[in-house]
Amino acid sequence: MTAIREIPLGWMLLASFVGCALPKLLHIQLPETGYQPIVVLIAVFWTLFAGQTFLFALYATLIYPFFLSPFRHLPCPKGGTPFLGHGRELKVYGPGHMARQWYAEAKDDSLMRVLWHGNQEMIFIRSQQALAEVFVKSSYSFEKPDFIRGFLSVLIGWALLTTEGDEHKKQRRNMLPAFSFRHIKDLYPLFWQKSCEGVTAMTTEWQNEKNDATGYASMEISSWSARSGLDIIGLASSGIDFGAIKDADNPTAKSYWKLNPSPSDFLLIGLRAFLPQWLVMRLPLPRIRTVKKAASHIRGVCRDLIREKRRRVASKQSLGLDILSVAFQSGLFSDENLVDQMMTFLSAGHETTAASLVWAIYLMSKYPAMQERLRAEIRAKLPSPDSANADITSADIDGLPYLNAVCNEVLRTYSPVAATIRVANCDTVVQNTPIPKGTLFIVPIWAINTDPLHWGPNAHEFKPERWLSPEHGGTSKVNAASGGATSNYAFMTFIHGPHSCIGGNFSRSEMACLLAAWVGRFDFRIQDESLLDERNLKVNPSVVAKPEGGLHMLVKAIDAVLLASVESSLPHGNEGAMEEDIDAEVVEDAPNNQEQADEGHTTKEMDNAQEAEDEEAEETHNDDDEDDENDSGDEDNNDTDEQEDVGQSQYYGKQTADILRIVNR
Repeated sequence: MTAIREIPLGWMLLASFVGCALPKLLHIQLPETGYQPIVVLIAVFWTLFAGQTFLFALYATLIYPFFLSPFRHLPCPKGGTPFLGHGRELKVYGPGHMARQWYAEAKDDSLMRVLWHGNQEMIFIRSQQALAEVFVKSSYSFEKPDFIRGFLSVLIGWALLTTEGDEHKKQRRNMLPAFSFRHIKDLYPLFWQKSCEGVTAMTTEWQNEKNDATGYASMEISSWSARSGLDIIGLASSGIDFGAIKDADNPTAKSYWKLNPSPSDFLLIGLRAFLPQWLVMRLPLPRIRTVKKAASHIRGVCRDLIREKRRRVASKQSLGLDILSVAFQSGLFSDENLVDQMMTFLSAGHETTAASLVWAIYLMSKYPAMQERLRAEIRAKLPSPDSANADITSADIDGLPYLNAVCNEVLRTYSPVAATIRVANCDTVVQNTPIPKGTLFIVPIWAINTDPLHWGPNAHEFKPERWLSPEHGGTSKVNAASGGATSNYAFMTFIHGPHSCIGGNFSRSEMACLLAAWVGRFDFRIQDESLLDERNLKVNPSVVAKPEGGLHMLVKAIDAVLLASVESSLPHGNEGAMEEDIDAEVVEDAPNNQEQADEGHTTKEMDNAQEAEDEEAEETHNDDDEDDENDSGDEDNNDTDEQEDVGQSQYYGKQTADILRIVNR
């Protein structure tokens, strides 16, 4: 494999030095030029270096790709321009979006060669066989490229996201207990508490900004999702309370915002592909200075937290339920490694969940009937965010089948990470094709998650019903828990195998709580109706895919408006009769609520089964077996949990049931 990024700068510099020294060593008399000898030697050096660079570039961009590459016979997408390939489209729209178009035009699921700027080759994979080989069977033969891991290490250090090989195996094995489902269940009350805090703050903004005539207020929801997500991930992962919901400009939160992906990061990653790490990070660029300063501040906060936890251990005090505390108590990590893990959780867990919530609200505004159905389910089963006893458990969220179906479908159609990249670290074989060391593989998650080969002809449609069985209003007669897909590799949002997202269950749970709190309180409508056509929605092709420039919505708090309309529509003197009818409806719906809870637990069992399958690939299945046993115990207690749900709906009570009656009309 020959690519420009593999230019042998060290050997070229050595050859240039040798070229300068040869005349002296061979006693060759150089012609008189009138310049000092040192000037002549410098000119010879740079002439030799420039000549080698030109020859290598010529070979890597014109000769190797078209005459020597073992991939030159693979199918390529249509279009592209000479020398630039499909680089412009990939830069503007991202590989995930472009692969959706290319896969729709492809005849089969074979490997696809795509040319980047300078005719540099990338291999897009699609088939179940290729995905299994890259992520499970030979997962440690494919790793994140050094130039990406090196840049990320400046932000988050060397943790699960940046390590490979034996070090990655060790760290993942040691972190698994902190991400077991039995531990994630204990975090649901925290997820819900912060979700409710965010809803309260958003309600205050709505009251101040609303239009009295329509009841709607214009609100940019991307910032609210980011603030809510940051507070949750901060407390749940490491015990850091950023306080972003109350004040997005507090010093700690401001430092963290500066670590979020930036368009200038692409330049730094590109430079890192050609230059050594130490040189890139010493360049006088504003982004480098900003990242270093912000990372230093957050890492200092993390170190303070670790010292505080050591003090608590010494005084025999409780450490809390956050993931850092679980990892700290294991005794398997050094202080600096714990800091790296904390930085990783913050970076990987915050922005992705915030983006997923934005996509969920966008899709709910695009399909108002789905939004109303979801709101009806939430209000019938969950307490109000304003309730004094608003605590919930994992059983409450898992017992909402339509909520979980919506979350799964959002994660399928708009995965927060649109594509990921791997590089072969040795000569190998993928889908019966020889792969040289250094080959770049693009895994277009957006395209795979909506591939008609795996999901059928309606793969590109947003259909939460595919995650529900017919008796619960769904369309999947079999495999409802997997969306009716034909393969586990049809859903790649959290990847599979030893490199699968260790926080997949964490992310799903956090997203479900946030979405339930938001949709339960607010009605969302897209402000710019032209964006209802997804082709008009510009997506930032960054590490995390989300609408560029944020997402502006028209937001209305449902409670005050609908309750007023219900009261005005009631005939005088019949309130008591209406309440009796509502009570009867609530009682009749109770058996259905139990069936919905069972469906929710089936989905959770599917998630845990897949997690066990992935971890078995790296021989850590013993930890997952313990999780499965706990999950079975949860299922046994399902009846008791669901009986408690009726008492947690006190806030909505009879008035909410009447609202649901009007909505259903």
